Amino acid sequence: MHDLVVNELEEHLAGTASMEFHAHLAACPACRTEVESIAQVSQLLAELRSDTEMAPSPYFYTRVAASIVEHQNTDHWGLLAPGAAFFRRVAFASLVVLACLGSYLVMREGDVSGMSVTRGTDAAAVIAQHDVTDDHAASSDRNLMLVTLASYGE
Repeated sequence: MHDLVVNELEEHLAGTASMEFHAHLAACPACRTEVESIAQVSQLLAELRSDTEMAPSPYFYTRVAASIVEHQNTDHWGLLAPGAAFFRRVAFASLVVLACLGSYLVMREGDVSGMSVTRGTDAAAVIAQHDVTDDHAASSDRNLMLVTLASYGE
């Protein structure tokens, strides 16, 4: 389309185009065809427009406002968390696992590397429990000797 037609197309659709515009359309078949197709589309769009005002139902705004308030009051976790009940279940499961693991570790603490629970950790208890008749590694004798020397000065 030529510049004259592009500049005055809206005036033509409103019915107020200049004489130059109409003279150009009479002389230029390409612009005339293009303007006729645009006028047809404009006419079809005008037919779609309704004369009656379409208004939403009376409770539409109330439902929208309630929905907005409901979304503002929910957690901001989105799809990652289904709600507070989910977090309570995860916390309870974590506590159960922690209790089971703790009780297992407490039971295992009594029997570390073959030592019995009744043995003490202070120097006198270690020296008193040393059995020279047992066959044992030299490193354990070294440890007992260190404890003996450490407690000798007391």
